[in-house]
Amino acid sequence: MSLPAAPKNDAPIPLLDLRGEWSAIGAEIRSALDGVFSSQHWILGPEGQALEREIAQLCGVPCAVGVASGTDALMLSLHAAGVGAGDDVIIPAFTFVATASAVSALGARPVFADIEPETFAIDPAGIEQGLTPRTRAIIPVHLFGLSAEMDPILALGARRGIAVIEDNAQSLAAKYRGRATGSLGAFGCVSFYPSKILGAYGDAGMILTASQSAAERLRALRNHGETTRYISTERGWNSRLDEIQAAVLRVKLRHLAQWTAARQRVARAYDSLLSGLPGIRTPKGREGCEHVYSVYTIRVEGGSERRDRVRQHLAGRGISSVVYYPVPLHLQPLYAAAGVKRGALPHSERAADEVLSLPIYPGLTEAQIERVANALKEAVGS
Repeated sequence: MSLPAAPKNDAPIPLLDLRGEWSAIGAEIRSALDGVFSSQHWILGPEGQALEREIAQLCGVPCAVGVASGTDALMLSLHAAGVGAGDDVIIPAFTFVATASAVSALGARPVFADIEPETFAIDPAGIEQGLTPRTRAIIPVHLFGLSAEMDPILALGARRGIAVIEDNAQSLAAKYRGRATGSLGAFGCVSFYPSKILGAYGDAGMILTASQSAAERLRALRNHGETTRYISTERGWNSRLDEIQAAVLRVKLRHLAQWTAARQRVARAYDSLLSGLPGIRTPKGREGCEHVYSVYTIRVEGGSERRDRVRQHLAGRGISSVVYYPVPLHLQPLYAAAGVKRGALPHSERAADEVLSLPIYPGLTEAQIERVANALKEAVGS
C-alpha cells in the first residue's frame, strides 16, 4: 500500500496531525459520544468495560483495568506489587519523568539505570548494577514504540523475587518476540494521553495483568478501595476511566492496526531517505520485535548545540520537531538530592543531547516526508 498522495503546497508540517485524524473519523466519534450522552452513564459504565475487554484481547492478557491516566496506572501497579516507603525501584534514566514520579509518590526511591545506546531502552546490565537489598520492582520502559529487552529482565525478576512492571505508555500493540508489550510482566501500564498512538480526548490509562485476583484488587484501588458499594477495605485512589474517553478510544481502536501500518510505512520511508546522511542516526529495531513508531526519533551526533541548530533549521522550513527528552532523570532538579552526578550514566546523557523526534502520523504524505528529509540534509550540510 503506497503512502497518501502529496498535497501541492508548503504548509507547515506538524509533529502530529490530530486535526487530520478528526476529519477522518469525527463522524464515528460524534455517534459514539451521542450514545454516552443518551445513556447518561458517565463513570465505570459499559463503554469502559467494553474497552477493557478489547484492550485485553489486543494485548493477549486475561484482564485490563481502566484508570484515569498512565501515571495512575504506574502508581496503582506499584502499590499492588507491594512497593511502598523505603523500597527501591529500578527505572531507566532516559524516559519521561512520570515513570520516576510514580515511584516517588509512594515514598519509594527511583534508582536510575543507563540505557542501550542503539535502542534507548533500559540496559539489563544496568539493572543488575542497580540492585540493592531494598529493590522491590523494576520498570522497563518500552520507549518510542520499541520493546525493551525483556527476557533477561523477566529472568532477573523471577530469580530475585522482584516485580516487573512494564511502562507501555508509548508502545501499545508493539511486539516482543511474538508477544504484546505490556503482557510480559506482572503489570503492563498503558497511557491514552492524546498524543499517543491510541489517544483519548483527555487523560486516560489502563493496567494489563494476567492475574484475576490482582485485577479485582486494582478495580477496588481505582475506586477509593471499595470492594462493595460504600465499603472500603483499604485506602485507594479516585482513578476511574470515564465513559466519554472510553467511547472515543473504542472508535479509535478500530483504526489502530491501519494507523500502525501507516506509521511503519512512514518510518521505512524516512529510513531510506536518511540512510547514510552524515551525523544522523536513524532509529534501530530489535531482532524479533515489532516497532510501532509512536515517535520517530533520530540522533544528531555532535551534542545538544548541533542538534538544536538542526531543529531551528527545520522550524525555519515549517517543520515541527521535539526533543524527547532534553534532561535525563538523574540530572533533573527533582532528583538532585539523590546525588547522581553527570557522567554516571553516559548513554542516557548522550541520548538527551542528541535525540530529535520528527513528524510521524498516518496521514503524512510522501512529499511531506521528502520535505523533512531534504530539510535535514540542508541542516547537516550547512
